[in-house]
Amino acid sequence: MAELTIFGALRNAATSQKALTPVSNWRGGWRTIHEPFAGAWQRNDELKVGDLTCYPALYACLNRISQDIGKLPFLLKREDDNGIWQTVENTAYSPVLRKPNGYQTAQQFRESWILSKLIHGNTYVLKQRDNRGVVTSLYVLDPCRVIPMVSDAGNVFYQINYPSAQNLLPQSYPAEQLTVPASEIIHDRINCFHHHLIGVPPLCAAYWPAVKNLKILKSSAEFFGNNAQPGGILTAPAGMGPEDAEAIKAYWAENYTGANAGKIAVIGADMKFTAFAMKSADSQLVEQMRYSDEQICQPFGVPPFKIGIGAIPAGLGVDAINQLYYADALQGHIESMENLLDEGLRISRPEGVELDLWPLLRMDLGKQADVMVKLTGGGIATPNEGRKEFGYAPLSGGDTVYMQQQDFPLDQVRKNKIVEAEQNPAPPPAPEPEPDPEAEAERDETRRMAAELYTLKAFDAARIEATR
Repeated sequence: MAELTIFGALRNAATSQKALTPVSNWRGGWRTIHEPFAGAWQRNDELKVGDLTCYPALYACLNRISQDIGKLPFLLKREDDNGIWQTVENTAYSPVLRKPNGYQTAQQFRESWILSKLIHGNTYVLKQRDNRGVVTSLYVLDPCRVIPMVSDAGNVFYQINYPSAQNLLPQSYPAEQLTVPASEIIHDRINCFHHHLIGVPPLCAAYWPAVKNLKILKSSAEFFGNNAQPGGILTAPAGMGPEDAEAIKAYWAENYTGANAGKIAVIGADMKFTAFAMKSADSQLVEQMRYSDEQICQPFGVPPFKIGIGAIPAGLGVDAINQLYYADALQGHIESMENLLDEGLRISRPEGVELDLWPLLRMDLGKQADVMVKLTGGGIATPNEGRKEFGYAPLSGGDTVYMQQQDFPLDQVRKNKIVEAEQNPAPPPAPEPEPDPEAEAERDETRRMAAELYTLKAFDAARIEATR
């Protein structure tokens, strides 16, 4: 692999601009999770992004979307003259799509891309080129170490800040800080509410439901850590001073809470302990947590049943469930990734990058077999194409579309009738014989005699009837 030589020119291009201005005060927004109260971090009571993303429902949404997109392989396709997209190989693009960089597989690369977008709202992918200018590697950067900047001329640049100890980039990249033009960064963002270069992630909308449920879990953990015994109050006769009260409080907390909860307490001086009663139905923890979990699923577009919340709607099969999930939670991210890779790698029509949806939208085996039977029987697919979907080797003659013999296209039926009429014309009608005067006179005489006979018979019948 040739070493990178283009970044000296990029650095010069960046410094030649009159001024580079960071895009707004984006670090002071949702990225900074402030203390719930003054001094919370000293008490170890602050909330960090890492703690938030480890909440089960939120973790499940991030994991589900990133892994489902991660398992969809990149395909380089070309459109033929008939408008059909076929998978092809191209030495300029196929290698980097199969192996984006030296430390990630293509699946891990896609997962990193989507996780950065869902958690931070922005994905920054740095390109590495060879001496020909062809992109040979792609690196998903830490979005917290990238600052979008705009020059006085309106050009977009990105400032990358990576300490040497945390730099996974090749040695040809300068350490610490690098400013590159937008042509060297693939920038994917979601919901640019405040600025066109700054995305706002679904995590922002899921923040408060996750915080509420985390507090419920923390409170429950402390409660059950105390052997599921609620707190109480110590009462003593009047006259106890503040110092004595603090001493008794410390003694009680040290000896009868936490790991010591449940031990026998010996209380003197007429002191009494009254436990607080607590009913589980009053707090409605299960309902509260389920409602918040459903709110967490909303900004991600994930149906709650996909992460184990609630039941699957009645009447939905496996393929219908996957189609619903694909349309609501995945399709936007997939289309964005495809378009950005086409633009970032400079792939133009008739070629383009697609993510193979077959691993995601695969139907159950029985329905898949029914569909393939209809496709092959209807002349849409060949038998070998159907066998390939089930992992069977092709057969001789299986690359031909077969149809039943009695089935003909309408235009062919019309052509056949025309050809048949030309090949087997109808015989001409027989000529009418010329009239014969003698025969005509004989026929007239016969008709006259038949009429006279009919008249005589009528007279005889009338005479007989009169004599009666």
